[in-house]
Amino acid sequence: MNLRQFLNEEQDPKAVEKLLVRINSLLTSQEFVEYIAVQKKPALNISPDCIALTNRRIIFCRPRNFGLSMDFQDYGWQDVLDCHIKERIIGSTFTMRTVRNFSNMIDYLPKAQARKLYQFAQEIEERMRGVRREKDLETRRASAGGVIVNNATPIIAQPQAFTPQPTLIESEDPFAVLQKLKSLSEHGIISPEEFETKKNEILSRV
Repeated sequence: MNLRQFLNEEQDPKAVEKLLVRINSLLTSQEFVEYIAVQKKPALNISPDCIALTNRRIIFCRPRNFGLSMDFQDYGWQDVLDCHIKERIIGSTFTMRTVRNFSNMIDYLPKAQARKLYQFAQEIEERMRGVRREKDLETRRASAGGVIVNNATPIIAQPQAFTPQPTLIESEDPFAVLQKLKSLSEHGIISPEEFETKKNEILSRV
């Protein structure tokens, strides 16, 4: 694995290298690391906490015993409901919340790294919302397979043709989407021009 690809936002090379050595043994078949963010506290921090994003999950990595051991807490993307960052005077705090309302966080992340985490998480979240919608639709179709009318013979519903699900912008409350786009713009994740284009597109549908 190329170490340099994980050092684009000035991550601590020693921390990244140590993490990759340990995390590679945890990866499943066809799973690979997408991004690594490394905590940077203002005081001396010999063994910083890290967050590793893979194509399948988010992993919180916390060294123990002066770096001799490490605790891993991982969450499959299908279970992640949302992620947030809060920028402070010194660094940012990255918070993740699951569909079961469990949360985890790491503070003192360099702002550039936190923004990358947020950007990647937003892309995955959007895909996972579509997956969850499709699973919910399949469950409803299965439960509606047999319909009884006036205690008569059960009528078996005919299979319905698949209807493409609406996009994120079409299905969500337009004002909520505008707020989300505004947040992305304020954090520099999308350009002002992209924000204006999306805003106009949403307003034209209201």
